[in-house]
Amino acid sequence: MIRLSDLALPLDHTPDALDAAIADRLGVAPERILRKAMVRRGNDARKRGAIKLVYVFDIELDDEAELLARMSGDSHVRPAPDTAYRPPVVAPEGWAGDKDGTRPVVIGAGPCGLLAALILAEMGLKPIIIERGTAVRERTKDTWALWRKHKLSPESNVQFGEGGAGTFSDGKLYSRIKDPRHLSRKVLTEFVKAGAPDDILYEAHPHIGTFRLVTMVISMRETIEALGGEYRFQTRVSDFDIKDGALQGLHLVSTKDGAQSYLPAHHCILAPGHSSRDTFEVLHQRGVFMEAKSFAIGVRIEHPQSWVDKARYGACAGHPVLGAAAYAISHQASNGRAVYSFCMCPGGRVVAATSEEGRVVTNGMSQYSRAEFNANSGLVVTVDPGKDYPADPLAGIEFQRKWESLAFAAGGGDYCAPGQKVGDFLAGRASSGDFGAVKPSYQPGVKLTDLSACLPDYVLDAIREALPVFGRQIPMYDHPDVIMTGVETRTSSPLRITRGKDFQSLNTRGLYPAGEGAGYAGGILSAAVDGIKVAEALAVEVLK
Repeated sequence: MIRLSDLALPLDHTPDALDAAIADRLGVAPERILRKAMVRRGNDARKRGAIKLVYVFDIELDDEAELLARMSGDSHVRPAPDTAYRPPVVAPEGWAGDKDGTRPVVIGAGPCGLLAALILAEMGLKPIIIERGTAVRERTKDTWALWRKHKLSPESNVQFGEGGAGTFSDGKLYSRIKDPRHLSRKVLTEFVKAGAPDDILYEAHPHIGTFRLVTMVISMRETIEALGGEYRFQTRVSDFDIKDGALQGLHLVSTKDGAQSYLPAHHCILAPGHSSRDTFEVLHQRGVFMEAKSFAIGVRIEHPQSWVDKARYGACAGHPVLGAAAYAISHQASNGRAVYSFCMCPGGRVVAATSEEGRVVTNGMSQYSRAEFNANSGLVVTVDPGKDYPADPLAGIEFQRKWESLAFAAGGGDYCAPGQKVGDFLAGRASSGDFGAVKPSYQPGVKLTDLSACLPDYVLDAIREALPVFGRQIPMYDHPDVIMTGVETRTSSPLRITRGKDFQSLNTRGLYPAGEGAGYAGGILSAAVDGIKVAEALAVEVLK
């Protein structure tokens, strides 16, 4: 097949116009086109009055060699790449474990663990999946209990449980990772098989939304179980049995009744997510090599979605093909800090995302429709080990906890979040009274106050400098009534569990750190791709 890229058409073009444009661009008669498949659809909104849709297509022709020879100088006409997924190894039929009968273990059922378990199961390795939280439907009820009733379940919440933190997010499925093997295509294809909309295969910025993610996760679990995989929910790894630099087994504890057990294991994918602080502490105690890394903290900022749509799309705002507009902005502050938008959620809401009692954490979420009133995004500032807190691997966790605890107190001590209007924030005064033109979406609720009580001065200074800059880029961004809600601290893992070229821990054989919690991904898609890579490495090691 031929891949044709950078094909631009007007926003309101007809299907016939698309077929004609493809034929014209390739210089062929329409009847020579036997089949076409959309690979990507994005938009070029640089000229808001003349927004164009930009396509990539894979096209089957009757004589592809002739066309490739004729258009050899055109960088937008090339042979279509082979995106089929092929596992590196497959277990022999009837495989029941390695030499002493142990099976691969996957710790964590988020995007990384889910795809790792699926790949292992498809290769015939029958993984055991350990998840400290509950299955996704029960987890949804537990999460809503915090949002509606101020009741936190420390083991089943936005961070912990089947589906991982990505379940309660915008479900964004794009990243900037290098992907020469097209593993992201494997991820998206599996998601579609599990019930995701087909458009994630071609939209430039695909997303799913929470409700669809829930049903997808259940479907993928059923597939893994049908292939011999085994789930153990409400089970936390309390300790790691490591001898002579090699993993021997896992000590487990039930998060439901406290029952303890031991699971022999020599090959374990560690994908616990970025909030498994107790797991990191145990690994550190056992001498598993890890190092501190940079992350970012700040607030969630909310605007009416209509403001963002108008700023980005002008007169085309509200067009059904364009949907809710998104943005990505950044600024290098004079104090040396990078300020940037993070995890932007069009047409969504700010959600309570803590996993520890007595702390407030914010995140963003939206459904597939992105139809809610507000847009929200993290507005965050980089922080660095050795500069803002000690360079000890666990120091970043304590740094996060400090500001989360202060946010809990500033919000009133009942999981309400502290909030401040931008006009007051820029003027250096506390907010009070009514919310004004922008109503916050965070539940259990927002208490207007002064965010300086729960963020470092250098973060506050950088955000104050950046807001007017962003307001010039996106009109109304720094409107006085815009709401900022604190605090956003879990942008990424504050540490990395370092691994070698074989994907195993640098000093612990059999332990395969993976995904966002181990410091190797940032988002659903990149975490899932990392899960595939690590599963392949483990399988090669087990079956060699």
